Amino acid sequence: MTHIFSGNPLDRADALRRDPAWIAAATADPTGLYLLFANLQVAVRGQRQLQLGWLSRQEVSSLLAICPPPVLLGLTAQRPHFALDVTTHTAALDLAAAGDTDASLRFEDCRIAAMALPAADTGIVAQARSQIDWHRRHQFCSVCGEPTRPAKGGYVRSCANCAAEHFPRTDPVAIMLIVDGEHCLLGQSAGRLARTRTFSALAGFIDQGESIEEAVRREVKEEAGIAVGAVRYHSSQPWPFPSSLMIGCHGQALSREIQMDPEEMTAVEWFHRDQVKAAFYRNTTAADTDLRLPGPIAIAHHLIRAWLEDELPAAG
Repeated sequence: MTHIFSGNPLDRADALRRDPAWIAAATADPTGLYLLFANLQVAVRGQRQLQLGWLSRQEVSSLLAICPPPVLLGLTAQRPHFALDVTTHTAALDLAAAGDTDASLRFEDCRIAAMALPAADTGIVAQARSQIDWHRRHQFCSVCGEPTRPAKGGYVRSCANCAAEHFPRTDPVAIMLIVDGEHCLLGQSAGRLARTRTFSALAGFIDQGESIEEAVRREVKEEAGIAVGAVRYHSSQPWPFPSSLMIGCHGQALSREIQMDPEEMTAVEWFHRDQVKAAFYRNTTAADTDLRLPGPIAIAHHLIRAWLEDELPAAG
């Protein structure tokens, strides 16, 4: 299945990026389109029918001279699409003066925007936000400490001092719904979930030298004290906050007694299918709901739905 933040339709043009002359031509292409970001918020238009706020090269020409180099996201029908970080120049950012005639153009939080954008556009947002954030965080070489500069249209940063190349990273995260018959295991982490009183699937970063299955079993054991047997892959979701890949799984519990890690979790509980179903198929933000679950933007929502609707993938 295709989750929110997946389904990016752009051709990332990896082979073409190796040619500096092609990159220069793409950057100068008058048909190029630019998607602006300010403080990692994305430019959008519209209200009910939200759209990405693409601007032409002519409309952003004054910004290109003062902002960090744009990141080449990819192509559609040979037309280049870029992301442009205008954060440090918002005082100079007058969209009307830049040539935009649509007064509805504004910056929106990427999570909020993704709930209203066409599905394919959310994949572009995920790519662009992650790239912009990576460039902001990696201005200096981790080998020698000297400044780095973008190359290959923003898909690498190079160090002129020691010739090291640095590439954007994606952090793999295992997220798993553990089940035992008519019950599933849900938790509430010490951060945002606790503040919203929402229960979700357990999750954790995959360590180096660790398989997905091993990560599922380790994280559940660490966070909840539950032993896990069979693990089945369900689907994956890019999560650009800042740049993770959520790898969704279902796991079969081998034990029932919860021994929660209080440093990472504020609650871990077994919930019966009927209780989860009641919360899932009604307004889970209602004041009278005793169990709140993640919304459709999160892969956890779809892991829970698959279990409720008996759509778990086959073993093996």
